Amino acid sequence: MKELVERLYPVCRSITGNGLRRTLEIIGEQVELAVSEVPTGTQVLDWTVPREWNIRDAWVKDAGGRKVIDFAEHNLHIVGYSTPVHATMSLAELREHLHTLPEQPDLIPYRTSYYSETWGFCLRHDVLESLPDGDYEVFIDSTLDDGSLSYGEHVVPGELTDEFIVSCHICHPSLANDNMAGVAVAVELATRLAETKPRYTYRFIFAPGTIGAITWLARNFDRVDRVRGGFTLACAGDRGSLTYKRSRRGDAPVDRAMEHVLRESGREHKVIDFSPYGYDERQYCSPGFNLGVGSLTRTPYAGYPEYHTSGDNPDFVTEESMTDTLDTLWAAVGVLERDRRYVNLSPYGEPQLGRRGLYESLGGRSDTKQAQMAMLWVLNLSDGEHSLLDIAHRAGIPFATVADAADALRGAGLVKE
Repeated sequence: MKELVERLYPVCRSITGNGLRRTLEIIGEQVELAVSEVPTGTQVLDWTVPREWNIRDAWVKDAGGRKVIDFAEHNLHIVGYSTPVHATMSLAELREHLHTLPEQPDLIPYRTSYYSETWGFCLRHDVLESLPDGDYEVFIDSTLDDGSLSYGEHVVPGELTDEFIVSCHICHPSLANDNMAGVAVAVELATRLAETKPRYTYRFIFAPGTIGAITWLARNFDRVDRVRGGFTLACAGDRGSLTYKRSRRGDAPVDRAMEHVLRESGREHKVIDFSPYGYDERQYCSPGFNLGVGSLTRTPYAGYPEYHTSGDNPDFVTEESMTDTLDTLWAAVGVLERDRRYVNLSPYGEPQLGRRGLYESLGGRSDTKQAQMAMLWVLNLSDGEHSLLDIAHRAGIPFATVADAADALRGAGLVKE
């Protein structure tokens, strides 16, 4: 995962363009991707696919011809979607197009101008403060033309066509935690799932933020009823503890699964309520769709000083944090896969478990007493209305123990799905 972050990090991405396509190519070397190209001007819900932006070079030179800002040195130096320019101007004029972080003078900020035609540069504040008065040559070799918006999908087919989605935004240039760590974790999760035979279908969506999710929804309007929920995944590799943001519904399958996993893990974490701001969960959870998509991050949106700056580099991302994020997702998927509703086939009184060998089957387990209690809880609450996760929550027993009990009872002919 760390190697993938390091490889993706230098690519200059935006919501359209060749950097976005290159990102999808690299992801496609890890997992098979179906890439869609949606032409400029296409109506997608209440939005329109914008013109495609590409950039080749950009710099600012002082009077002596020295490059004081150079896109080739760091692609955050250019304001995303900057229009082409070649002009000479005073420092006072140039300052109108320069962006810095005075409170973080050694970092380059990330800025964009997707939907308004302008140009600009980002730089370290201490560099700006060192620039003398005089004339500066400004050059941006970019294009803003009709083209297309690109996004990719990877599907791990399951026994059922009902599906869960995992969605990552891939539009930010050179921001390792927001967003490439999420991409790397998603790729590894897809790889793990492909080694199993999942019950549900899992769809991984790699798309530019906001407009990409909106475009996917617009083009899949007639099939979103298959989506049982999902996760947006970002900020997956910083050293902060995990944060789960519930879906708009608040009690969607993914909400309940993730909250159970985090609670049972004993690790430090936060669960926060939905708000219509953040990542693309707000598109999937817009009221017309209401898909039950939550958001998993470590330190959440804008919650760390390096957020949307050059400080969000590969060194900021740790292997341990990405592994922890992946393992948490894997555990939540395990709950989603095994959660069922059962009906007790012997509901009049407690069936005799000993003569069916069920107590003996628990021999050697370190949690024998808890496993026995799990069987009794499953029998008592298997009325077709309570799921195994409901039972685990009410009984205060780990989900895996309850699911194992249900498997044993089903094998003995005492419950059916």
